[in-house]
Amino acid sequence: MRPADVRPNYPRSARSGFRRWVPSWRQSLTLLLVCAAGLTAFVTYSYIRTDIPEHLNSFATQQDNVYYWSDGSELARSGWVNRQEMPLAKIPGPVRQAVLAAENANFYSDPGVSVTGMGRAVLRMATGGDTQGGSTITQQYVKNAYLDQDQTVGRKFDELLLAVKVDNRLSKDKILEGYLNTSWFGRGTYGIQRASQAYYGKEVGQLNVSEAAFLASLLKGASLYDPAISPKTHKRAVDRWNWILDRMVTTGALTPAERATYKVFPEPKAPPRTSSASGQPGYLADLAKTYFQKSAHISDAAFDLGGYEIHTTFDKPRTKALAKSVEAVREDFDPHHRDTDRFARTGAASVAPDGRILAVYGGPDFATQGFNESNSITIPAGSSFTPFVYAAALRDGVLRARGRPRTPVSPETVYNGDDNIPVQTPEGPYWDRNGKVVKGQNDGGRSWGQISLHDAMVHSVNSPFMQLGTDVGYDRVSRAAKDAGLLTSSFGPRVPAFSLGNSTPSALRMAGAYGTFAAGGVHTEPYSVARATRNGDALRLDPPDRERVFSTTVSSQVTDALRGALREQSPAAGPGLGASVAGKIGTTEDHTAGWFTGYDAGAATAVVVYRMDLKDLKPLPLTGVGGDAHADLTYPFRIWSDYLKSVATKQP
Repeated sequence: MRPADVRPNYPRSARSGFRRWVPSWRQSLTLLLVCAAGLTAFVTYSYIRTDIPEHLNSFATQQDNVYYWSDGSELARSGWVNRQEMPLAKIPGPVRQAVLAAENANFYSDPGVSVTGMGRAVLRMATGGDTQGGSTITQQYVKNAYLDQDQTVGRKFDELLLAVKVDNRLSKDKILEGYLNTSWFGRGTYGIQRASQAYYGKEVGQLNVSEAAFLASLLKGASLYDPAISPKTHKRAVDRWNWILDRMVTTGALTPAERATYKVFPEPKAPPRTSSASGQPGYLADLAKTYFQKSAHISDAAFDLGGYEIHTTFDKPRTKALAKSVEAVREDFDPHHRDTDRFARTGAASVAPDGRILAVYGGPDFATQGFNESNSITIPAGSSFTPFVYAAALRDGVLRARGRPRTPVSPETVYNGDDNIPVQTPEGPYWDRNGKVVKGQNDGGRSWGQISLHDAMVHSVNSPFMQLGTDVGYDRVSRAAKDAGLLTSSFGPRVPAFSLGNSTPSALRMAGAYGTFAAGGVHTEPYSVARATRNGDALRLDPPDRERVFSTTVSSQVTDALRGALREQSPAAGPGLGASVAGKIGTTEDHTAGWFTGYDAGAATAVVVYRMDLKDLKPLPLTGVGGDAHADLTYPFRIWSDYLKSVATKQP
């Protein structure tokens, strides 16, 4: 017996013409079932083989870091993406409900995908139409977090499979949180927190229902609904805002009575100007970043992930005033036509007695010169260092003979103020390594005879302080300078010139050290960050070290001498600055740097003017800068006094 013929009867033998090629209903049903089984097998296989990526894409993880002035306004930001994560628990219910009403009302009950929506999206792509829409919140989150933004059938298929897996693996709250933190809201922002700040200048937790409804409208396309773009987008934004509020009534998020209270469109603020780390803000942000990472124990890798909001101590009016004072002086500099003006640099810093760094002038522009001139430790302090010698003597006394007790010192203690007198040790004159006796030399070669230490400070007489430093002991002078706030890494060799400033502190450190005298002898390490948060959570910062290092008597004695020095060295300063202001000019023997450091009750400010080629970091003479033969005396004081007068009525 012949085996049965199992071949399909196709073309159909019992038919003729074109009807032979028309399948029977049984054949059509069989083909449909085979295709369905094949498609089911393919989808099942693809689903099994599809894994949720271990890592989110860069836009889903990257956040920016934002720095704020002390008044809370934005100072600068860093990072590739303007985004900050916010836990769902800190996003108010009305904000979430507005988003759900606008985008996916059935979010908490759907399986993570919309088959009909996907069908419409694929059809639009196939016909070249608009590719937006057709997705649930889960699908949109998958697109934001795991996939690229290509609009292709293949990517849509991947989106569908991933959405189902993500919906099965993550809670709905977790998906909604991720969606709200990764979505694009326009104005350079990703995530609801940054959007809230960009459009309304407030934290997301402070949004009301009306504002939330507007922000939810941006999810459909920020360029279509930002009212600041054009009158057309404004009208479109108002219409969609009204629609979303009506939808919130439909979903039960609002009652009709509550909806009726929202009649006026919540106009967002004007788009902010782009903030970047250039100009002076760049130097400030860089200082704050360094301090913050150390104080909060944040690694570079962790910091680069972003999401930090860093509230600095920098005072905007003071910073602007300091920059204005520096730039006014630098108008005299003409490096293109005067060789002596080439490489002229200025660093300045203002520090409150409690350690807050209020203002810094770091250079012409951080974007073009990252070298911070206010934080440079390459410039000798010169005679600006002598107050620390004086404070060490007042605190620790002197030792003039080996084996004898130390002798107390007071402002009335008399020293030889003559020019060119040898520096004495208990064993005799001090000999340098070249076999020469070291001698104290005064400005202009002037001899003052016997002079009190107070008057020697007032008149900036060098020879008494060279001898005083030797009598106190260089180790004790070093300790006093360190206690005041200078870094030991900036200290020069412990030789007689140490007392006259062979050390190279920065302007920032010099201001902080003089601020110790302004604080009555209590030193607080300068700090630039008052508080910080990440994703809405406060971070713990190590408090700045604070310690009493000089008695109030010693501090007041130093301050009294420096008040006299200010009146003596710059008599014109008095009328505009007040009797309580203290300060001192600082010059170096080779005229490579000029300083002025002074303080009042509000802040201590140090200004240094110098010349240096950054290629070799070698100090160059200041003589003739700006056409002034005494540039080291003139320019630092001009900057300091102009700045102090401009902020005299402002609180730090």
